[in-house]
Amino acid sequence: MNLVQRVQDILLRPKRTWPEIEAESTDAATLYREYVLILAAIPAIAGFIGLSIIGAGAFGVSFRLPIVTGLVQAVVSYGLSLVMVYVLALVVDALAPSFGGQRSPIQALKLVAYASTAGFVGGIFSLLPSLAVLGALVGLYSVYLFYTGVPVLMKCPADKALVYTVVFALCAIVASLVLGALLSVFTPTPRMPVGSVATALVFA
Repeated sequence: MNLVQRVQDILLRPKRTWPEIEAESTDAATLYREYVLILAAIPAIAGFIGLSIIGAGAFGVSFRLPIVTGLVQAVVSYGLSLVMVYVLALVVDALAPSFGGQRSPIQALKLVAYASTAGFVGGIFSLLPSLAVLGALVGLYSVYLFYTGVPVLMKCPADKALVYTVVFALCAIVASLVLGALLSVFTPTPRMPVGSVATALVFA
């Protein structure tokens, strides 16, 4: 799989790309190694640079997170992002029968991983904390990606895709808040984002 091409395809041509993804044979380890581990690093690294190297500031007051604290925060944020993708995939798989879909752990993981692309890529805006809101807006596109992908990968009727997406988004928000709280235990505010669909719904 060409990583750059896949990112472009899922962002720009999702309706054409989802059937290709659905037909691909893969496993969780390969999907993480070739896609999730790489893209999830974007918001973590960008957040570290933005908060610890460049710094945040407003009204003449600037702030930089100490380097060690920033590194710890980046590592924890990155780890939680990886956990988030897996947990949300379990949720998607469990919800499938309720919306007339078919359960498939690997298809659910593919759906969440690739739908998260916009949230991961939007994390690049964390390089400049003042532009973090743009990252959140880009991340919201992940909701649309999920909506277009769920009928294909989870085989739910098209007329139930919207409700499926809404229920998933609510679960994602709850999961994001829980993991955000865990992140705050390890690091002080301001926090870096947990780069995933759920986080894109809540904060950048």
